[in-house]
Amino acid sequence: MGKATKFSMPKIVNTRDRLVDSARYLFWERGFAGTSMADLLTHAGVNSGSFYHFFESKEALLRAVLEGYIQGLRPMVVDPAFARTDEPVERIFAILAGYRERILQTDCKYGCPLGRLALEIHPENRPAHKLIAKNFQGWIGAVRECVEQIKHRLPKNTDPDALSTYVLAVMEGGVMLSRYYGSVETFDRSVRQLHEHFRLLSKARRGRAKGH
Repeated sequence: MGKATKFSMPKIVNTRDRLVDSARYLFWERGFAGTSMADLLTHAGVNSGSFYHFFESKEALLRAVLEGYIQGLRPMVVDPAFARTDEPVERIFAILAGYRERILQTDCKYGCPLGRLALEIHPENRPAHKLIAKNFQGWIGAVRECVEQIKHRLPKNTDPDALSTYVLAVMEGGVMLSRYYGSVETFDRSVRQLHEHFRLLSKARRGRAKGH
């Protein structure tokens, strides 16, 4: 998601929603460990009593943020991308184009909010990692819908789950490298190679068909 501004951020009057929204933004900008309780309270404009009325800990707030990502995946990421085109492969790349827009909006500084949390959150924090995994599975599932629609174009031994997971790996890796290099070009190169991968898969299926 893009950097919050007074023009793009919806008006939030509920204290709990303000805390979740502030945490989502600050965890993305600074990371979970880099965001202090004072940062959260100041950004949300609430006091500690209000915080602990809704959340028992910073980790509980993190889980609320991750649950929000799950709920927002379709309406905020998938549906807008799918609305751009009816062609299945182009829908996949429309999702990726949305991430490219966010890279540019943040000057390559923030990366993928989920990817950042996945790398940062301690492995022993299983509740958080389960929610992160659920987010990723939802993302993979959206891509898999498109892959299923083009199975007739792909080699018969193509594993839809593996291919959809590969798309996620390309996206996350491309976003991460763009952040480290400070340039969207690394993301673009990754996406171009993914385009080539789909082209070669389709070509292999056509070649085998001709062989028969």
